[in-house]
Amino acid sequence: MSAAQPVRAGAVVPVLASAGITVALMQTLVIPLVPKLPQLLNASAAETAWAITATLLAAAVATPIMGRLGDMYGKRRMLLISIGMLVAGSVVAALSSSLVPMIAGRALQGLAAGVIPLGISIMRDELPAEKLGSATAQMSASLGVGGALGLPAAALLAENFDWHTLFWLSAALGVIVFGLVLRFVPESSARSGGRFDLLGGLGLSVGLISLLLAISQGASWGWTGGRTLGLFALGIVALLTWGWWERRTSEPLVDLRTTARPQVLLTNLASMVFGFAMFAMSLVLPQLLQMPKATGFGLGQSMLASGLVMGPSGLVMLITAPFSAKISKSRGPKVTLMLGAVVVAAGYAVGSVLMGSVWELVLVSLLIGAGIGLAYGAMPALIMAAVPVSETAAANSFNTLMRSIGTSVSSAVAGVILANLTVTLGTFTLPSQTGFRTVLLIGAGAALTALAIASFIPTRRASVPVAVEAAAQA
Repeated sequence: MSAAQPVRAGAVVPVLASAGITVALMQTLVIPLVPKLPQLLNASAAETAWAITATLLAAAVATPIMGRLGDMYGKRRMLLISIGMLVAGSVVAALSSSLVPMIAGRALQGLAAGVIPLGISIMRDELPAEKLGSATAQMSASLGVGGALGLPAAALLAENFDWHTLFWLSAALGVIVFGLVLRFVPESSARSGGRFDLLGGLGLSVGLISLLLAISQGASWGWTGGRTLGLFALGIVALLTWGWWERRTSEPLVDLRTTARPQVLLTNLASMVFGFAMFAMSLVLPQLLQMPKATGFGLGQSMLASGLVMGPSGLVMLITAPFSAKISKSRGPKVTLMLGAVVVAAGYAVGSVLMGSVWELVLVSLLIGAGIGLAYGAMPALIMAAVPVSETAAANSFNTLMRSIGTSVSSAVAGVILANLTVTLGTFTLPSQTGFRTVLLIGAGAALTALAIASFIPTRRASVPVAVEAAAQA
């Protein structure tokens, strides 16, 4: 090993984690602008909602495809391309003053979603086994960290500067991260080679876009409407056909035989349910904080204040990540995942009772953030312990996709509940306290469901196979 190698290895983790946080910021970047977008873009509220939907759909398509391309042609190369998409999308959005360029820019930003699973996979290739657990835990937690920290930062900028500044800042951060990756992150020699499964990519894209579009737009289109049911049907047929094709092609986009292994399958199922549980906090707490005090339960806070309340949960996720790695090393990542689920369930249970003051919601967000940090650190460890190096990026990307599907379903379910359990305040109809409490209790139930699924994961410590594999490659 060269003398320069330890310095580079020491820089890999913070650089990749910074890339993950930067990409995760995009998920909350436009939230402070949502009420203002119709006026800013001269469009209806239904039309401007596509500024969020476009990012969701693009991320769902890009995540598994970039993971597979990373395994085939180089993870660092695909990481740089993903960050380049983020910069390009930010610039397009920053220059926009109408709906179509904004949607295009947000879609390009969504194409950067593969950064986090690619970063985890690079860590597996480049780091020694004794550092891998803590590093991947930090990288995995960056998804929640960026989302939590992005809300107060975006609110502060939106309230004090021109709204285009949000996107110019994200472009600048992307350029900085691109340069850091170019300088400090090496390209791995671990590649699977082969040909890209174009039909598999198209089939998965059609299936995911159809299902997620139906889920995200079902409330406004009507759950029994022709478009919604048609998209659900198309999505199911496309995914079944995709699964049939993947099992028969020699070089699949996703190796379903590997995905069907109990450790991988159950971890992905738990991740999807956990994604559902995680997002409930983001849907309920900011609304409770900003609801008018005249409702009797709202706290009347500004967007900036509610963002500051949510922000510490992101720091807790980052602080919790090393503890997640230590628990996984001593007891196995299965135990860590189960512990995280218990903490999240406890946080939601506390939240269903304590929602009458700002400090109570801070406590709730800290508890849930700690549980997410524990669980998110364990998921990649469980996945990487069960798949070969040549499939690391694809497997981690698929796991990230399962979390995203869970958050999408969570958003739809919570939207239906809050739309049907309401109170009237003057001429306004607002979600009721019962509605918020119901969503929190469902979040607790989802976390307990993830706990039950995780309990069936085969007991196997991630550190052992990773260490053996690393020794075999040396």
